[in-house]
This record gives sequence, structure tokens and C-alpha cells, in this order.
Amino acid sequence: MAAETIPEAHVLRDRLASGALRASELADALIARIEAREPEIGAFAWFDADFVRQQAKALDAQRQAGRPIGALHGLPVALKDIIDTAKIPTENGCLLDKGRVPIEDAAIVARLRSAGAIIMGKTVTTELAYMQAGHTRNPHNPAHTPGGSSSGSAAAVADGMVPLAIGTQTGGSVIRPASFCGVTGYKPSFGAIPRTGVLMQSPTLDTVGVFAASPLDAALLAEVLMGHDAGDSATAPAPVPHLFEVARSAPPVKPVLAFVRPPGWDKAHPELHAAFEELFAALGDQVFEAPLPNAFDAAAEVRARINFAEMARYYHRYAKNREALGERTRAAIEEGEGILARDYIAALDWADVLYAGLGEIFERCDAILCPAATGPAPEGLDFTGDAIFNGLWTLTGTPAVTVPAFTASNGLPMGVQLVGPRGGDARLLRTANWFHAWLSEASA
Repeated sequence: MAAETIPEAHVLRDRLASGALRASELADALIARIEAREPEIGAFAWFDADFVRQQAKALDAQRQAGRPIGALHGLPVALKDIIDTAKIPTENGCLLDKGRVPIEDAAIVARLRSAGAIIMGKTVTTELAYMQAGHTRNPHNPAHTPGGSSSGSAAAVADGMVPLAIGTQTGGSVIRPASFCGVTGYKPSFGAIPRTGVLMQSPTLDTVGVFAASPLDAALLAEVLMGHDAGDSATAPAPVPHLFEVARSAPPVKPVLAFVRPPGWDKAHPELHAAFEELFAALGDQVFEAPLPNAFDAAAEVRARINFAEMARYYHRYAKNREALGERTRAAIEEGEGILARDYIAALDWADVLYAGLGEIFERCDAILCPAATGPAPEGLDFTGDAIFNGLWTLTGTPAVTVPAFTASNGLPMGVQLVGPRGGDARLLRTANWFHAWLSEASA
């Protein structure tokens, strides 16, 4: 069953702010949806309907009393279960953390609460946000994976259980599940959103991202989350970009896109190849093909080397009881333990080297256009999909947005990925919003 249509988050936000819709009304509707669909989809690791209603009631009372309301007043947001929530279980998808209840909120959770968002629940993650799959199913076909590691967040938005959700990406864990589930996924520039209070797997790569129905909704949520936090050295003191305002503005001229065939292009499903040929033709002079520098052929290997070495360091406490971990998680930690320090240190230099190779392409376009995944979601729940088209952008620290674009012959969605330069998040989201509207008009 495909997702039911609910109003986009920015529409709900305006109705909630004006009083045309009460937070309690929205919460009750989504609770009913979750109770009806959760047994089949399995998106939530923790959900408490009474807790949701209590938050909504308090927010309604705040507005009725005439007190100031936040930028996300009354909007429910689901959180990947590696994001600490005070007095709410955060179990990291891991048996070793079963029953873990943090005493403090993660920095982004504190920002959500200050903005008036409703914490809707904790969504299923793969074990320790790696590749050992959880039980979540794809809403478009429960026999297929929703992707990972942010599986529950993507599925919850896709199935209409919640308008907004938060995930993380170390390889392709936001962009790929968004593509598989047919929603918008946004991975911002590295360091844009603080990770304080979020499970650390790879500090060089870990990036907080968001899921929404559209790029405009993604901008609305991400803007609240962005900004410096003293607990995360990857963030820098700087003004928060006006993501939502820029994203909803019309581009001054029609955007130009640079189509790239990333390493692993030959792995893509034939239907994806055909769909991109049609898209290329439809865009006409608004797209040109640009080859990536040969150095990108090593990107997947370099990213994995950094990831595994840092997993071995930051998951050492889990490795002490590795027999309780899944096979894929154990294998990754053990591979990381065998990486030489000189090879790890050398790998850290690659991000800036590869990013420099993108300069000429970005000078000629508004965004890079490429696939978000190798095709539709694979059948079965054990394999969360190949991140070959995502990891290179995680490594370079560039922002990326996936927009639902195609439908495979089996009825499953396939997304298009747009990539921008570091720090160019607002402009990228504006381009993605334009592209989202262009696709809607083209298919009408």
C-alpha cells in the first residue's frame, strides 16, 4: 500500500500557526494512521500515543494563551533511534543497548522542542546505524527493503505516519532509503547540523539529515536544526542560512544541471539507465553531461577505509561483546581493527582532493544530477541496498537532495539525486524545489 496523501509540512505549519488546525487534531490523525499501519510497516522502535497527545495539548494551550510559538509549532517529527532523547529509550538498534534511556536530549532534539515540534517517536535503525537490517518494511511493497540505516524514518514519512523525520548518513543512509521509499531526503553539507548526543560511528563522515514530502519541507525542518554547537567541533560559528525562504523562491534563471555517471554506473538497473536517458532528453539544454575526475574511482574504497577505522575506534565498547552483534557489524569492526594508521591518515586527505576536482563542474551548473540509488528497492529485508552512488558525496562533504522521479515496472519508486557545493545548501534546495515542481508539471 502506498502512502496516503497528507498536506505538506509547510502547509500544516501555516494552518497550525493560524489556529485553523489544532496540534491535537493533527496528532490524533497521525496516531490513528500509525496504529493502523505500524503492524505491517514496523517503522517505530518506540512510540507512545499518550506522550504525543500530552505534547500536542500543551502546545495548543500555549497558542490559545497568546504566548509566542515556534517555527515548527505543532509539527510532529520522528527521530532515528540513535538520537538521544531525555527519559525516552534510545537503543541504537542494538541488543547491547536494550533499555538505555538517556538523561539529556541531543542538541537537535533540544532545538526541536524550542521550535515547538512534537517528538512523535523513535524510528527503527539498522544495528548501530550500519548494515545489519532491522524489521522495517517498504510501504510501497512490504516484501522489499526500505533501505538503511535510517529505515524507519524514511518509511514513516513515506507511509504518511509523520510529515517529517530525522536520520543520519555515513554512507548513503538518508539519500538511499528516501529513494527506495519515494520521499525527499536531504543530507546537508558536512558540519551544518550538530551531532552532539547522536551515536558516533565515524566523526569524519557522520551527517544528520532529514526526510520530508518535498524539498521545501526538508528546508523547513533542516533550518531549525542547523547552527553551531560547542559539543560538535565539525560545526562552526556562523549565521544559519535561510533555507526555507530561499528554497521557496523562484530561481532567477532556469537552473542548469550537470549529469554525471558516478563510479558504479554499470551496476545500475537497466530501467534506471532508461529513465535517465528520458530525463536527459526532457531537460534539453538545461542539462549537460560532465565526466567525474578519474580519482573518484577510488572514492568508495577510501570512504570505507575511513568508516571502518573509525568504527573500530568508536564502537570499541561494543566490540568487547561482539558475539552479541550481527555478522555485518562484527565484520566491519574487525576490518577496521586491521587498518594501518598510515593508511587511515592518508585516506583523510582524499575528501579535499576529490572536492577540488568538482570545482570546474560546479562553475558550469546549479547542481550535479545523478541517481540516488542503483534502482528500485531490492526484494527482501536482509540487504538494505548499495550505497555506491551516495558515499562519494558523503566523503566530499557536499550537500545532496533526492527527489522522487521515476517508477520502476514493479511499481517501486526511484529517486534522482541533486548535489551542490559545500555550503551551498540553500541554493541546492531551491534548485531541488524547482526540479520537484518541474517533474510534477511534466507528469501531469
